[in-house]
Amino acid sequence: NLYCLRTGKAEITHAFGVEVPVGVNYTDEVSPNYPGLVTNGAEFRAMNWGFPVVLRGAQDQKLAPTPVNNARDDKLHTDFWRDSFERRRCLIPVTQWAEPQGRKKRMTRTWYRLPGDEPFAVAGIWRPTDIWGNCYSMVMVNGCTQMEEVHDRMPVILRRENWATWLSGAPADAFGPCRTWNDQLEVEQTNDRWVDGSARPTYEQEVADLPLFGDKIP
Repeated sequence: NLYCLRTGKAEITHAFGVEVPVGVNYTDEVSPNYPGLVTNGAEFRAMNWGFPVVLRGAQDQKLAPTPVNNARDDKLHTDFWRDSFERRRCLIPVTQWAEPQGRKKRMTRTWYRLPGDEPFAVAGIWRPTDIWGNCYSMVMVNGCTQMEEVHDRMPVILRRENWATWLSGAPADAFGPCRTWNDQLEVEQTNDRWVDGSARPTYEQEVADLPLFGDKIP
């Protein structure tokens, strides 16, 4: 539920071979329902992190939309995610992501990153919505051994040679790189408090898709 892109636009352009447009609006520390940067390999755009779902309360009243910001790999073929996985995949530039660690109500941020300073690519999918515009979600797989004491899931980190397959390959081929990252990670434990007052999203409802804007993605 928290990741960072703390690097300059020149470094992002160098790492991905795509220029970040002037004036594009995104945050360097991204939480659900905030704008993050994504690319289809040809252009960058800022989108809202999290697909909106509208749940209902005890009296069947509509509640405020909730962002579903993580898509489990074993759910990509279900109704909620299938169309986005098959037709609208993207890369999410990331420099590190955080997980809560410690006792309940005393949790702190523990950060994970790849060795080196360059941003890396996490697998994403996106969709247009009539609530928050274009939105994306991050694809998750089982966590690696370095994370086993903190969390049982982690983002899909894509090796550079798999970027094209993820972006434009057939769904069966694109699913292949959805694997747990077992190479070394750098871990940074901090005393920064983990603050997350949002409810855990569910997969029960889907917001209707708008017509696609041509073939340009994202």
